[in-house]
Amino acid sequence: MKTFAFIDASNLFYGGRKSLGWSIDYEKLLAYLKKKYEVETIYFFGGVEIHRFPFDYLAHETVPVRQLEEYLAGLIKEKGDYMSDAQIILLERHLRRVRFYRKLEQFGYMLVLKPVKTYDEEGNPRRKANCDVDMAYCLMRELNNFNRALVLSGDGDFLPVLKFLRANEKEVLVMARGHRTAKEIKRFAGDRFMDFTRLQHKLQRDEEEELY
Repeated sequence: MKTFAFIDASNLFYGGRKSLGWSIDYEKLLAYLKKKYEVETIYFFGGVEIHRFPFDYLAHETVPVRQLEEYLAGLIKEKGDYMSDAQIILLERHLRRVRFYRKLEQFGYMLVLKPVKTYDEEGNPRRKANCDVDMAYCLMRELNNFNRALVLSGDGDFLPVLKFLRANEKEVLVMARGHRTAKEIKRFAGDRFMDFTRLQHKLQRDEEEELY
């Protein structure tokens, strides 16, 4: 059975180690999905800070991480002397995130990254890179290329798409964090729902460093 996996990073991995209580080894995750479910292609949807990097939404579906890495490293080199310590720390943190994405790319993940946008919510700045539409579109676009979809997200907004896949005779598996999964998604998946948190013994990083 040809299986594709679709990872909603903002939903599944939100909060990283502080939320999960343990750090994920993404190389182990990829190997596990391939061995356990014979996944052939793994899409990873997430957000990235670009700091005015000239990204063209009309020409590209994802932010090119190699070029973004070069751009951010160049900013630090060229303008670091004129930045405050806080600005440099923030920029370096975002550069580390980009390098993390590059590592995922090397592992074999198919990245779909959107720039993080800042918006105002009741006078407070909020940052968000909502990839729900991109992931839903990808699920629909790849419809004829897989027999089974493994969806790593508990977001209830995906229910219409998952119902459509099942109506088109696709098997749908859902893997998500139990307490963060919408009730309707659990009802839909039934015995095809897996609680991601139960995989700690298989997927936990050996090192203490937090990568995401």
